Amino acid sequence: MEKPGRNRKLSALPVLQGVLPLDRSRLPAEMLAGLTFACLAIPEVMGYTKIAGTPVVTGLYTILIPMALFALFGSSRHLVVGADSATAAITASALAGMAVTGSSEYLALASLLALMAAVFLIGARIIGLGFLADFLSRTVLVGFLTGVGIQVATGEIPGLLGIEATGHGTLARLTDVFNNLAQVSWPTVCVSVAVLGIVLACTMLSRKVPGPLIAIVGVILCSWAFSFETVGIALLGTVPGGLPSISIPEVDWSWTLFKQLLPTALSIFVVILAQSAATSRAYAARYDERFSENTDLIGLGLANFGAAFTGTFVVNGSPTKTEMVASAGGRSQVAQLTTVAIVLLVILFLTKPLAYLPNAALSAIVFLIGLKLIDLRGLTTIYKQARSEFWVATATAAVVVVVGVEQGIIFAMVLSLVDHTRRGYHPKNAVIVKTQSGGWHSKDLAPPNQFEPGLVIYRFSHGMYYANTQRFTDEVTAIAQGPDAKPEWFCLDASAIDEVDFTAGYALRNMAGVLKENDIQLVFTLVEHDVKAELDRYGVTDIVGETAFFDSGTSLLEAFHKRQKT
Repeated sequence: MEKPGRNRKLSALPVLQGVLPLDRSRLPAEMLAGLTFACLAIPEVMGYTKIAGTPVVTGLYTILIPMALFALFGSSRHLVVGADSATAAITASALAGMAVTGSSEYLALASLLALMAAVFLIGARIIGLGFLADFLSRTVLVGFLTGVGIQVATGEIPGLLGIEATGHGTLARLTDVFNNLAQVSWPTVCVSVAVLGIVLACTMLSRKVPGPLIAIVGVILCSWAFSFETVGIALLGTVPGGLPSISIPEVDWSWTLFKQLLPTALSIFVVILAQSAATSRAYAARYDERFSENTDLIGLGLANFGAAFTGTFVVNGSPTKTEMVASAGGRSQVAQLTTVAIVLLVILFLTKPLAYLPNAALSAIVFLIGLKLIDLRGLTTIYKQARSEFWVATATAAVVVVVGVEQGIIFAMVLSLVDHTRRGYHPKNAVIVKTQSGGWHSKDLAPPNQFEPGLVIYRFSHGMYYANTQRFTDEVTAIAQGPDAKPEWFCLDASAIDEVDFTAGYALRNMAGVLKENDIQLVFTLVEHDVKAELDRYGVTDIVGETAFFDSGTSLLEAFHKRQKT
């Protein structure tokens, strides 16, 4: 009998693909993984509300209806959808100044962003924009998340110390901390140190031990027993219980508001696409499974609709939460549905004790979340293996920290596109020459660069488009006019060319004419069918003739030698 998850076929209907086929023998393990994840995730999502600027209970809402919707309608058996630090930070950055943090108006705007992100995700599925996930390279994603981590961690320093910081942005908050050091609340510092110590100790003992939950429960009990508020430790206060109400975000539905939030919603949309797709791919590869990115787009869109209509903020596919479930033994969305059931019980019956939770405890949890996002190992690896890309990642992180999260994601996208264009603009072209044993190999363009007397085989190693046509023209001219004897045939090896745009077609046609005037025949080898059709359309074939195209190196050499004999 085939195990579920091994090369499984996706069900015909886009429902329960992350659950079916259901292995009943694994149900106890899946439910235990869901319980373990609930213990780890509940304190974490409460911490994310401090990043997003929304009430604490909204963090629990992100792993209720939204998580259930993705589990039911998504494709990945592993991706965990809930509150996420990156999208929470983008939300807070955009809404700062638009409404009072934590107010009903602020929360409505946060829900509206979730609604807009949902529309973009469903729209991306309908019109095929899933490829936008690839426009955030791994390099800039590492830099972006590192910048978010620095911003998140530094933003919690005032809460750890029990002082007020009214400035917006990393540098402004650090300045406020420095100016208000005399107001540090030492009882608050003690709570922060205790929570940090418990979480770190549990992590060192075993990653499966729910350190944040132990710390939160412990500090709530101490707060209740010793009346922390009497010594100046700020407490969370009353947290409303019960199910979230289903409603449309109560905002001023105007075009002006939509235009103001549109760049933020687009930024969130791209982050969700990139982060969720990368996580789903990684876990599908790890467990030898199939998944559908299109179905996941529907699941993510519905999850964000669920967030918008239940009064919470944007949800995203989380790599850290996904790893939590996988490490606990979860192999399907049954684990996430178990977590949903536990969160439901907490919301219905266990919110009253949260009133005794010190704000500093949440700050400590969020501070550690921020530190986890700072990917020094990833940056070090990039530095060692791709020095130029390291500076791209560093620049992205710097923009996030100094300017802002929303600007950082836009900067990251632009850098990714510039990096892609740079590679296409400077392709590493080569010539094919003979080895001493008679074989073929590629070398740089420096002379000698003829395969044999009278024949140059020039390999262009990228699709030809407007940005690299001048490089093509310069290199072909330099080879044709080089110190070697003038070639009779100039062969363009098109094996790496997958597209020729109008500008490149114009350049090829001109170059064919110039070479012909100098008694050099331009010929082609290994041309793809689509590229040949483009060359026909641009008039290149009319100049060189149909006989100038060869489907192999052998046929090229046979034709060249036959020409020499005649």
